[in-house]
Amino acid sequence: MSFLSATLSRVKPSPTIAVTAMARDLKEAGRDVIGLGAGEPDFDTPDNIKAAAIQAIHDGKTKYTAPDGIPELKQAICDKFQRENGLGYAPAQVSVGTGGKQILYNALMATLNPGDEVVIPAPYWVSYPDMVLLAGGEPVIAETSLQTGFKLTPDQLEAAITPKTKWFIFNSPSNPTGAGYSRDELKALTDVLMRHPHVWVMTDDMYEHLAYDGFEFCTPAQVEPGLYERTLTCNGVSKAYAMTGWRIGYAAGPEALIAAMRKIQSQSTSNPCSISQWAAVEALTGPQDFLAANNAVFKRRRDLVVSMLSEIDGVTCPTPEGAFYVYPSIAGLIGKTSAAGTAIPDDEAFAKALLEETGVAVVFGAAFGLSPNFRISYATSDDALRDACSRIQSFCAGLT
Repeated sequence: MSFLSATLSRVKPSPTIAVTAMARDLKEAGRDVIGLGAGEPDFDTPDNIKAAAIQAIHDGKTKYTAPDGIPELKQAICDKFQRENGLGYAPAQVSVGTGGKQILYNALMATLNPGDEVVIPAPYWVSYPDMVLLAGGEPVIAETSLQTGFKLTPDQLEAAITPKTKWFIFNSPSNPTGAGYSRDELKALTDVLMRHPHVWVMTDDMYEHLAYDGFEFCTPAQVEPGLYERTLTCNGVSKAYAMTGWRIGYAAGPEALIAAMRKIQSQSTSNPCSISQWAAVEALTGPQDFLAANNAVFKRRRDLVVSMLSEIDGVTCPTPEGAFYVYPSIAGLIGKTSAAGTAIPDDEAFAKALLEETGVAVVFGAAFGLSPNFRISYATSDDALRDACSRIQSFCAGLT
């Protein structure tokens, strides 16, 4: 349709949202479906956070706020960065958006010019490359591998950087793999970045508090203070605080960049929901004890899924350090045929046949830029995970 912008031809709809919608439609049609596509905790938002939101409503805090966040939330974010990451920011260096996605999008829109390159390790969160394209930039994909634990090596980062590189997008623990970079691994990457002063760092720390087996989270500007002036440290309350629907993300960085992001937001959505902002203040300043309890549940689920998938011939399932995803390789299953006669030439065909024949919805690896794999979100009940993995085992056993 010629009426529509040509920019739309450069991007695709979110595959994770598409899989979730497909699973929902099948359920509504009466199918027995287990959806493992959504990156969303099944825990309810903690009661103290809900109470803060209700109190905000009663107190009439229902008007417009500053475009990029109320002072109380900006201060809470500054305190969080100092307390948990050893990073000192002033409120003028903080931006609050409608979810982490808007924060990343605003930063890219505010900085990218045609021809600017953005280095993105693969597998990546599905929205990174498309947001770069929407902002007029060029994604440069640096593929990791199962052999490196889905982590980018310093040599790969060095090879991906050119004079046109403007940003390096970094995500640890990772969506979709759950891979987390140790301090030493991250320092090796920041050493490369220090040799290229024209490259800025956009670090997506959304899964910071979802870490297991003693994994210690760290963020680039914390590991290498020399990157502070060219790092946008991004985070949010969605995952750790079970607040996906509240839509609050935030970032801190150089004041000039934050001001540019504010200008973008003031002409697009304006302020995030005022009630959600007050709830986020309570999330960041209130009790944090539920985080450890939730992590214990996630770790148990991770171990269950990894154990059951590792029993399948042709499947290799690494144990992730964090987040709530596993990203098994199905290299040993490509080229086979399902019990229903469906050919499996790639991971997209695998995921489609799995859904149609067993009712288990997963996201195929090509959506994240690295095949042949699929992603499972284990942010659902133990019983559902056990049932789903059993179905996957049966499906794979029937491949010939």
